Amino acid sequence: MFFKHSYILFLLLFACSGRKHLALTEEADTNSYLVVLGITQDGGYPHAGCRRQCCQMVYDGDRSPKMPVCLGLVDPANKKLYMLEATPAFPEQWRRLQDISGFHDNRVPEGIFLTHAHIGHYAGLMHLGREVMGAKNAAVYAMPRMGDFLRTNGPWSQLVDLQNIEIQPLRVDSAISLPGGLRITPFAVPHRDEFSETVGYRIEGPKKKVLFIPDIDKWSKWSRDIVAEVGRVDYALLDATFYRDGELQGRAMKEVPHPFVEETMRLFQQQAPEERAKVTFIHFNHTNPLLWDKEAQKAVRERGFSIASEGMQLAL
Repeated sequence: MFFKHSYILFLLLFACSGRKHLALTEEADTNSYLVVLGITQDGGYPHAGCRRQCCQMVYDGDRSPKMPVCLGLVDPANKKLYMLEATPAFPEQWRRLQDISGFHDNRVPEGIFLTHAHIGHYAGLMHLGREVMGAKNAAVYAMPRMGDFLRTNGPWSQLVDLQNIEIQPLRVDSAISLPGGLRITPFAVPHRDEFSETVGYRIEGPKKKVLFIPDIDKWSKWSRDIVAEVGRVDYALLDATFYRDGELQGRAMKEVPHPFVEETMRLFQQQAPEERAKVTFIHFNHTNPLLWDKEAQKAVRERGFSIASEGMQLAL
């Protein structure tokens, strides 16, 4: 009962916290910026079925719950809002984005960009249907297989048939130009593509570039060099699902491959401090100590890397 009430209080505080409560740079006040609206793996934190201490800390009130990975994109000049991912926490995340931006008249996002068909990345589309928001032609940007998945599988197909959403096609390495000098480019990454392909995004503003890769199997499986790719941007939000091998109890981690945080740090360890500083870890599984262990967090920061937090903002 305590957790139930504390969780509801958390969501209310999350939803009602306005932009005035956040430390924004002057640049972010006048130019487009990204907002981190969620930082965890698909299942959130705490995780369904978890009775380990990592999740028990939330039920005991010692840690705050965290939502699945989602980014908000704010274009103040044109009063437009976009989201990258539609998570099961869509109601809270959309409300937070409206409150941070101050654009409360935007009934739905100007566009929603999906990475792939794993539940934490698209299931929030359900809130656009007639059972909830009854949206009209909300733009959902999706790769070919992702778009076909939505068109041909219920309940998502109903969103298309009733014109709650309008699927906007994406092509690998082909940029989508948005108002305000913004560009979003999808690129293919290797992942468990049961129902759709998987992409990351390069997000470009007038002054800054951001790399967003919430899910990838291993850096070594990618046709590109992650160190070189980070060298071409100003910020990189990278898959940090697991901290190290052996983190899952009673489950083979090769079934759910991801780059371990320890592996990623080793890849960048010989890079200059300014390159390591670009890397911000995101998409944490509930077992990842970066969610709850202050010593692990300190060790990562001492090596020159950053850890994503809900409400974090990046000026573009």
